[in-house]
Amino acid sequence: MIRILGTLLFLSLLLWSYKACGQTLYLSSIGSSEKETTSIDSLGYQTNFDDFASLDSEVKRLGKNLSNLGYIENELLNFTKLNDSSYQATFSLKIKYESIIIDHKNLVDLSILKLSGFLDKNNELIVPIIEVESTLQSINSEIANRGNPFSYLKLVDIEKAGHKLLRGSLSVSEPTSRTIDKFILKGYEKFPKSFINRYLKIKTGQTFSLEKIKEKTEAFNDLVFANKIKDPEVLFTKDSTILYMYIEKATSNTFDGFLGFGTNEATDKIEFDGYLDLNLINNLNYGESLRLLYKSDENEQQTFDLKLGAPYLFSSPMGLEVNLNIFRRDSSFVTVTQAAKINYQINSKNVVSIGLNTVNSTDLLDISTSQISDYKSNQYLASYTYTKRQNYDFLFPINFLFDLSTGFGYRSYDAVDEPQSNFSLNTFKIFNLNAKNSIYGRISSNYLLSDTYLENELPRFGGINSIRGFEENSLIANLFAVLNTEYRYKLNNSIYVHSVIDAAYFKNQILNQKEKLFGFGFGFGFLSKAGLFRFNYTSGKTENQKFRLTDSKIHLSLTTRF
Repeated sequence: MIRILGTLLFLSLLLWSYKACGQTLYLSSIGSSEKETTSIDSLGYQTNFDDFASLDSEVKRLGKNLSNLGYIENELLNFTKLNDSSYQATFSLKIKYESIIIDHKNLVDLSILKLSGFLDKNNELIVPIIEVESTLQSINSEIANRGNPFSYLKLVDIEKAGHKLLRGSLSVSEPTSRTIDKFILKGYEKFPKSFINRYLKIKTGQTFSLEKIKEKTEAFNDLVFANKIKDPEVLFTKDSTILYMYIEKATSNTFDGFLGFGTNEATDKIEFDGYLDLNLINNLNYGESLRLLYKSDENEQQTFDLKLGAPYLFSSPMGLEVNLNIFRRDSSFVTVTQAAKINYQINSKNVVSIGLNTVNSTDLLDISTSQISDYKSNQYLASYTYTKRQNYDFLFPINFLFDLSTGFGYRSYDAVDEPQSNFSLNTFKIFNLNAKNSIYGRISSNYLLSDTYLENELPRFGGINSIRGFEENSLIANLFAVLNTEYRYKLNNSIYVHSVIDAAYFKNQILNQKEKLFGFGFGFGFLSKAGLFRFNYTSGKTENQKFRLTDSKIHLSLTTRF
């Protein structure tokens, strides 16, 4: 037994010694002429090997690469061992073919072949030899994307068709089209199923296309309440196709508020104003949203606004949005607005809506000479919204917003019905110059078109969410347009500073007033564990008024996400 173990140990050491002392093998390849040798050298083949098997594989690979270059008839003339460690392969390259005519016999849809860029006006597929392999791969990938993931192509019956021209036939495997039989959510299993069918537009029974599914699941990143963790995966079995999607629930509720203060021109006393804005999104895992806004400003004005959104009602493509708004100005009047809209989400970025809007305003003063009066109005609404997000940016998650809405109807007061129209626009865009510098531009406008006007029906503007440097909702007009601009500089991913340059134009036909307004200032914001804190210092002026520091406004706000 000891002798056997000793013999085995000796043989193992001998084998190890042989491997340790093994020689490096070298390969050189030449052609039948100097020109052919130059063509072979241009391929950049491997020349050093640890064993003969690797060297032999490289010679075979070299012959295949020559065929891909167009030397279809290349031949290995000699494979010679020059000495103990050196080998030489001699090739005859012969004719280099430039192109091949591929007879597709209508086996592949022409729309797929056109994507190759080599289909001529006679629907003949003529491909350069060096592009054949990549062209067949791209055609095969597109066939797979259109529902046949197990397809494969090959060229058969290759023959000469002329000087440096070949002809061959395309062979396509039998179609095995797949459909999505089931999808499984990983990470956030309670994700609302209606969003899979209506928002992503992925349904069971659809023709399977991995490329299209990847494109559709990118829309997860346009949702506020969910994020994609990684690309989808597919499990193919003999008789089913199962799609796995990996998502996570995102923190989407927000609580926003600000505190503002400035000096009252009449009393020279500091006055405060502020608001609370609560947004609850997808807490019931239906994609629903609820917004509650309460605002009290320095002009003794109070606003209560409640908005509820329910997308994809009863798994239909339609959603519902209802809104209740109550506005009161001191002891002058109170206006109650109710609206209901049906939304249709075209895709992850585009939404169109239609609905109804009713307004009931009550005059609390009851003074006959006042421009304030009781009235009621009813309007049909239509709107379009486009939203483009940039989820990589925590400070500015929305890059572009375009919101256009209009209303048509009648307003009644003193037993008189008058036709009215209303147009409003809210749009902004962030121009990212580089990672740290950006320019923000926003336009907001409103136009109430009517034969006569009442003071308590005119749109209101001014303040931190309108033209900055003026009191909240202190300006009224039947027509106004506001331009907000900021130059923003990021100190890091959580702190930024910015300028404030605002301009506005408004028209009040009741007072026969036209005015231009300007606001200038600066601000900063930083993201902390508590949320996004923002500070604005701005001063506003009219066209013919000088700047006064006593008219400046300071606005503080904190947006908390939970």
